[in-house]
Amino acid sequence: MSDTVSDGDKLQRRRFLKWASGIGAGVSALVVGSPALAAFFSPALRKLTPKGWIKVAEDISTIDIGVPIKVDFVEAVNDAWVESRALRTVFLYTDDGKTFTAYSGVCTHLGCSYEFDAAKSRYHCPCHHGLFDMKTGAVIGGPPPRPLDTLPVKVENGEVHIMYQTYLSGVPQKVET
Repeated sequence: MSDTVSDGDKLQRRRFLKWASGIGAGVSALVVGSPALAAFFSPALRKLTPKGWIKVAEDISTIDIGVPIKVDFVEAVNDAWVESRALRTVFLYTDDGKTFTAYSGVCTHLGCSYEFDAAKSRYHCPCHHGLFDMKTGAVIGGPPPRPLDTLPVKVENGEVHIMYQTYLSGVPQKVET
């Protein structure tokens, strides 16, 4: 037997090694590159979680008529992989005990928190002295560019639920963030 390898056999081995090296490089690139591509495209593919209704009052019969009440609650906030909790505030108002208006607890001027001034029957933002009407949330003084932001409200089984949303501050239009 001869130990000599023909030129044809050498070419076949080289072709096989080229082919095997190419397949190996492709598989390696796929394994290493997949997580990077997934991380790059994940924000575009992420499904937005629908906001849900939040119960802010247990029994409508216990809510004072004609007087706004401040309701604080904690909401889970997801920012990419970080989940945190945020304290939110709304003011509930009713004239008849059946239909309710919910105002976001954030001033439309620069996003400060405001309070209800019971002595003067109006909302007052202490940051820049924005004043809002108690019943309608309309601007009655100061620099706010629009009325207080109203939130969707529903009453079910004697409970008041709101759908909390945040809006851009400092602009005349109501723009959801």
